[in-house]
Amino acid sequence: MKRSREFVLDGSVTMAWYFADESNAYADAILTHLESGRAVVPSIWPLEVANTVLVGERRKCSTEAQAAVWLGMLEMLSIEVDGETGFHAWSATLALARSQNLSAYDASYLELAMRRGLPLATLDGKLKHAALAVGVSIHG
Repeated sequence: MKRSREFVLDGSVTMAWYFADESNAYADAILTHLESGRAVVPSIWPLEVANTVLVGERRKCSTEAQAAVWLGMLEMLSIEVDGETGFHAWSATLALARSQNLSAYDASYLELAMRRGLPLATLDGKLKHAALAVGVSIHG
C-alpha cells in the first residue's frame, strides 16, 4: 500500500462516526477513504474511543447494543494502533504539548503524524492549527 493512502486518524473524527449529532461531511469522507486507505492511531486511541462510548451510554446518548455494533464496525476498518506512542510520551509528545499548547493526548496524534510523515485527519480546530504550525498537513 502506498504511503500516500495512510493518515493519522484523530479521535474527534472517529467519534463523529458514532454520534449522529456530530456527523459531518468531512468525517464521512474520511470513513469512505478508509475503504482504500489505512489509518494509524496512537496507542491511547482505543481508550479514548472506549471512554467516549461509555460517557455516551451514561448520558443516554447511546446503548451498549449500539456500541457493540459500532465497535465491531471499527474493528473491520484498516486502522493500525501505533506501538511506539509510549516511547515518545515523555520526550517529543511532551515537547509538542508544551510548544503548541495542546493536551498530551492531542499531542500524541501530532507526534505520530510527524514521526511517520503522514497527514492528520481531525475535526479539532486547535489540533488542526498546531498541525499546520509544525508542518503537518491536514488529510482530506
